[in-house]
Amino acid sequence: MHTNPIDRRDFLRTSAKAAAVLAVPGSLMNLTAARPETRLGVALLGLGNYATNQLAPALGYTEHCRLAGIVTGTPSKIAEWKQKYDLPDKNIYSYDNFDSIADNPDIDIVYVVTPNALHLPFAERAARAGKHVICEKPMEISSDRCKMMIEACAKAGKKLQIGYRLRYDPFHQEIERLGREQVHGKVKMVNTGFSFYGVNNSNWRFTDPKLSGGGPMMDIGIYCLQGIRYATGEEPVAVTAQSFKTIMDKLPGMEETIFWQMEFPSGATAVCSTSYVARDNYLRVSTENGVYGVDPAYTYGPLAGYINNQSMGEYNHRQQTAQMDAFALSIKNNTPVKTPGEEGLRDMLCIEAIYKAARKKKRISLL
Repeated sequence: MHTNPIDRRDFLRTSAKAAAVLAVPGSLMNLTAARPETRLGVALLGLGNYATNQLAPALGYTEHCRLAGIVTGTPSKIAEWKQKYDLPDKNIYSYDNFDSIADNPDIDIVYVVTPNALHLPFAERAARAGKHVICEKPMEISSDRCKMMIEACAKAGKKLQIGYRLRYDPFHQEIERLGREQVHGKVKMVNTGFSFYGVNNSNWRFTDPKLSGGGPMMDIGIYCLQGIRYATGEEPVAVTAQSFKTIMDKLPGMEETIFWQMEFPSGATAVCSTSYVARDNYLRVSTENGVYGVDPAYTYGPLAGYINNQSMGEYNHRQQTAQMDAFALSIKNNTPVKTPGEEGLRDMLCIEAIYKAARKKKRISLL
């Protein structure tokens, strides 16, 4: 299988096209809302590209939750969101008055979609206000801050989901099942990469390590890390890694490219890469009796899954819709969250070990 080239411009262009297809006019949402309202209300906190072009449109298709409010630090965005989604003034908040959301019964869930280092304070405030929390990946910029978020939500008695949209994707769920049930024998090796040419971008992901916590490893390499963990069904026991930089005046204080290799208890291995100067987007699992994967693997779709060179079928899926509906159902039914805070913490512990292995140039144990 060959990977499809992708850079952030293409990535964002694709996202915009998807949003245009998925967007739901306010009038149509009103027709839906005319029914007795049993869906949980979601407030999006942070109105950047992902919230605007993916999450808000996806909420037009959810069955168990709905877009009920917004929280923004940019007042100029409010008018457009109000008009497009028929949002009442009482459900619109700034970062300053956000804590008053505690008095609003329309809002059940706050989805935190801010820069990475701001996830913790907003998640803590949402939980204290009595709201369940979805936190976009990566969960935070350190494992200690992930633990603090878990503790805050637990103390408030509120559920926490990490926005791992692909864990709710049918092709990736099939990858997980095939490995868990050893349908084609034991998993022996996983190869995966997710990269785009983003080195010249200028937003916080590429210019402010205090907000991002790192480079492509934190941004998109985390998808590869998730992939190898659910493909093997195991937690890694050791890692080696190599970090590179070819354009010295870009990406201050963060990596440009990182390769890492992981060992698992069964003897399976993983070979992974992520970069802002390459183009990769694949997940490939080699087993005793076959090979399967997803290629393209990690973008918003359409994805392409295969088993022994046979297609898994057509792709007709809204990743974020499934993710948010699953969380709403876990709240309604008081059932475990598929991607809880502990899952985000495990990834952050792995990322810290990957960075340490690259920095020290030696094998790091995860035991």
